[in-house]
Amino acid sequence: MTTDHLARTPKPPYYAVIFTSVRTPGDGGYASMADRMVELAAEQPGYLGMESVRDAAGVGITVSYWTSEQAIADWKANAEHAAARDTGREHWYQAFELRVARVERAYGFLRPSGHTEHAP
Repeated sequence: MTTDHLARTPKPPYYAVIFTSVRTPGDGGYASMADRMVELAAEQPGYLGMESVRDAAGVGITVSYWTSEQAIADWKANAEHAAARDTGREHWYQAFELRVARVERAYGFLRPSGHTEHAP
């Protein structure tokens, strides 16, 4: 995995929308719609980035980062996003939880390039 999978966020405060889901079997257009939602979110004012993973059992976590609660509300109101949510409830998700959190502190680590660990 590379650092390209990690969202580059600004100094806090900002907001995180945490979407945890369990998929239904099969794709049924899910992958293409998920790709479209990533593209569409990136076009929204206030969008900062996204990180997403899904395991073999269908459990996924997507965290999107936003500048404000208004930016999150505007994303929720986007008509194409609303249609995708409706389809998700009808076909793609067995269950999901959505949580919104204000990020107050954040820090990270990046190994310098060219540096590798060696076992003793």
